[in-house]
Amino acid sequence: MLKRCARNSELARERLGAPKRFAYGPTAIEALDVFTTRVPNAPVSVFVHGGAWRTGLALNYAYAAEMFVNAGAHHVVLDFNNVVETGGDLMVMAEQVRRAVAWVYRNAKSFGGDPERLHVCGHSSGGHLTGVLLTTDWQKDFGLPPSLIKAGVCGSGMFDLKPVRLSKRSSYVKLTDEIEEKLSSQRHIDRLVAPVAVVYGTLETPEFQRQSRDFAAAVEAAGKPVTLAVMESYNHFEVMEQLGNPYSLFGRAVLAQMGLSPAP
Repeated sequence: MLKRCARNSELARERLGAPKRFAYGPTAIEALDVFTTRVPNAPVSVFVHGGAWRTGLALNYAYAAEMFVNAGAHHVVLDFNNVVETGGDLMVMAEQVRRAVAWVYRNAKSFGGDPERLHVCGHSSGGHLTGVLLTTDWQKDFGLPPSLIKAGVCGSGMFDLKPVRLSKRSSYVKLTDEIEEKLSSQRHIDRLVAPVAVVYGTLETPEFQRQSRDFAAAVEAAGKPVTLAVMESYNHFEVMEQLGNPYSLFGRAVLAQMGLSPAP
């Protein structure tokens, strides 16, 4: 499945052309790929890839670019350090992703995007980071509008990191009480100002399913807009691949949030 996504990413670049590459920070990995649409002043979708926080590059996660570009949106795929490279510190990755989104907001007009129509989505550990983005206090931390993200889709994510500390992933993700608290988006729903869609598959492991259901329920209990899309008979990696399918629950959820329809 991962090899197929990597190959489909190659095909997307062949058909769309090489993306524009921009730096959002001082190190080589702090960069992002932008696939541009011809539609003027188009909305912008930012994708945060997964990989259990320890693998993955934007190069191999461009497979959904065609869906967005053909529907009339710019598609941004982020690069960032994996947690192994930072000695297990998840805060580095989280801060990089937040800085990348701030960069996109500030610079969207430079590639023809509308900064007032900025959307985020992610899958797996990228779904976790999307939750972090949606519960960031942008005004306090970056001096930007609190509602700079207009909507987000969290696919198969983790929203409370306590169970991660009890899992095998604790062998390479070094969570402290402080980091667990800061990066558990379910504990910061009070800061959520954008509509959120939560997507998961019924063939995923029980914890991924539980976390998605619980997060969606917590958002709903807080009186905030949320939709829950359950993909019957899809496993974790099949859910990821379906982001590039405009007729899947995942692809449809993202396009609907952006007010877009699949390209004819």
